[in-house]
Amino acid sequence: MRRICLTLPTNRACPETIAAIGEEAAYAAAHFDVEAHLLILDSSDTATFAGHARAVRALPDVPRVVVHHLDETRQRDFLRRVIGEADVAKPEHMLELMLPGGLSYGACTNRAFLIAAALGCDSVHRRDSDSRYQSVDGKPVFPVHHELMSLGRTAAQAAHGVTESALEPRHADKRVAMVGSSFVGELSVDIGEIHRLDPDVYHDVVSLWAPDHWTEAEKRDLVDESFRGAGTDTFERDHALLTLVDPMRVDMCNISFHDVHERVPLPPATDTIGSDYFLIHLVHDAALPGVLHNRNIVNYYTPERRTDAGFLAYQTRFVKFFLSMLYFNHIYERMAAAGEELLDDQGHVRAAVVAEFARRSTGLDQAGNVRRLDRLDTAYRRLGGRYADFADHLATRRERLLDEARSDIEDFALLTEAWQGLVRASKDAGPLLTAGHPA
Repeated sequence: MRRICLTLPTNRACPETIAAIGEEAAYAAAHFDVEAHLLILDSSDTATFAGHARAVRALPDVPRVVVHHLDETRQRDFLRRVIGEADVAKPEHMLELMLPGGLSYGACTNRAFLIAAALGCDSVHRRDSDSRYQSVDGKPVFPVHHELMSLGRTAAQAAHGVTESALEPRHADKRVAMVGSSFVGELSVDIGEIHRLDPDVYHDVVSLWAPDHWTEAEKRDLVDESFRGAGTDTFERDHALLTLVDPMRVDMCNISFHDVHERVPLPPATDTIGSDYFLIHLVHDAALPGVLHNRNIVNYYTPERRTDAGFLAYQTRFVKFFLSMLYFNHIYERMAAAGEELLDDQGHVRAAVVAEFARRSTGLDQAGNVRRLDRLDTAYRRLGGRYADFADHLATRRERLLDEARSDIEDFALLTEAWQGLVRASKDAGPLLTAGHPA
């Protein structure tokens, strides 16, 4: 029997999501030969954590489902021990990359990867606190169904459990490294208001994440499909495609990984939207098999984003996303050119190659990011109101943001070089975490 890790990172109140993901864990244990470890990584304040603990205690006891609800203190204790055992350079800096003071989409998932390794889990299945499951005839449709049908199997084996295959026969002996889907509902990035205020500004802003050398037609196509997920179509019947999954077709609220997450981490950048999407690109560029299914999760916005403080924080993360793309576009292009050379003889990703691509990117001229900031300033001032106020705020942080974008990639290279040592230390550490519901 294999172990899987169904993980929910959160820093906000989400007792309903905990109950729903508990149902998904129970579904996995009931329908597949697995032991499902539900891992809730909780960065919430004390009162919210207590509410989550009550939600965890309310989960029914289900055979072969084990729940772990960890606050940041317990996460930090685990990381300190693992980092110490791995004997990495700059251990305190490594701890900061794994558990930073600011919000980091990549770091919270990286913690799940290491804890899953300590728990002996073969795969990690991530969900988000601001999402819900679709349902048919009153019953939720859980993504874990398709994930466990294929993840970790050879492509030849997985072909029997999908609707169709678009995979070339030469990939048949490779193992399925990723199974995922997308979302329906609101845009994954909270920028719908920009489109309503001025569609031209929306185009100018969203196109900033394309490589500079793309044509205007390519940029228009990118803008048209960006952040929209699977649109608004509701689930009717299952469909699963075995393929080299297009990164634009899956979302990190609805994803699962086998093996690749133990080879390369996610970028640990703070306050940067999209910093957790790297492995989706890596799986595709390395020509590792994946499955794209249609059990899309329902995305919605939390009220916090509508506050003045929430708006400022969210737009800052959005800007940092664009600045990160100077480096990531460079890395992605080199990964795409390398293709299956990213893999070793056993079909595992060669982390050293990825780290080297990241390090080389840090030498790029920042002129492209200066232009991005100039265009964002123009766009936000054209929108007026609170967007113009944000432009004033942005103007005071230009140099800092430019430096952060570069140092974030340097940190990613450093973490990638240390990653397999951290994974080994996690596995060797054994059952460091108390299993079962917390007292």
